[in-house]
Amino acid sequence: MPTLFDPVQLGAVTASNRILMAPLTRARADRDHVPTPLMIDYYRQRASAGLIISEAVGVSQQGLGMPFAPGLWSEGQVAGWKPVTAAVHDEGGLIFAQLWHMGRMVHSSVTGEAPLGPSPITAPGHAHTYDGNRDYEPPRALALEEIPGVIATYVTAARNAVEAGFDGVQIHAANGYLIDTFLRNGINKREDAYGGSPENRARLLREVVQSVADAIGADRTSVRLSLNGVTQGTDDSDPASISVAAARALEPIGLAFLELRELKPTGTYGASDVPRQSPLVRQHFSGPLVLNSDYDVDGAQADLDSGLAQAISFGRPFIANPDLPRRLSVGAPLNSPEQATFYAPGAKGYIDYPPLDEAA
Repeated sequence: MPTLFDPVQLGAVTASNRILMAPLTRARADRDHVPTPLMIDYYRQRASAGLIISEAVGVSQQGLGMPFAPGLWSEGQVAGWKPVTAAVHDEGGLIFAQLWHMGRMVHSSVTGEAPLGPSPITAPGHAHTYDGNRDYEPPRALALEEIPGVIATYVTAARNAVEAGFDGVQIHAANGYLIDTFLRNGINKREDAYGGSPENRARLLREVVQSVADAIGADRTSVRLSLNGVTQGTDDSDPASISVAAARALEPIGLAFLELRELKPTGTYGASDVPRQSPLVRQHFSGPLVLNSDYDVDGAQADLDSGLAQAISFGRPFIANPDLPRRLSVGAPLNSPEQATFYAPGAKGYIDYPPLDEAA
């Protein structure tokens, strides 16, 4: 059976190991959402991951409500990403760009536009803005005639990602953002072709992913889903039905891989008693499956051994351990991340975690 340290084919790319770096928002771009030089060092340091999935990258100003998060809709952003991807490649690594529309999880003070969603249901909690935390605003329901334009922003961002040197892209369809809210019947109350049945609610996911795959190749296109439990107020009364519908919608496209973030009952950054959906998804999706959330080495290897997963993505461990694959391979202790610096500006808690040799 393969181990975490064996290579794996993920569509058009061959990952050198099965320890993937999960997408991690770090908010170190500038106010125009252009990557900064700090980001070159950050991603270079983590190039030993089998594949880096970048932090979430905005497909449009309309959909990017996170201050200092990067985008991929302008020439300046494409130029800013080029030295980042080059640095990863110079170290022998691979990197996909995660494409993000935040939907109802934005604030107009950041985007200049009202938030969008499948239905006018306000998200719980607050948005991060340049002026501090502010309550989420009521979203307006995305009109049918607007949907092709939103899909086009994903296609443009995917093409820009290829131009910027990324090896592929991941469509962010998880965690309560735009596509995820269309999937879940707790938020999607539409009565048109994008609402109602699980198949209708999976329509936007299928159309976005197929359009991106047509533009840059299905073998360089991946998807992230989160199907069990509540994330940022997004829920579904029947997780199994939407899991099957989503898997069936994606199966014929021929993705490089599908990543599932699965909350556990004792999760450290979100928890759920809803059973994980990966065994059910596996029955309807035959491509490479990557699993994520609160894994240790033994749990990760067990899911590889069973054939459920072909790789495991690690998030927060990569924040504090730039050489995570090496540390896991030799059983070295892991640094603990400083949560206070997750989204703070500057190098502290970003590029100053020591690799194993320096720590020793």
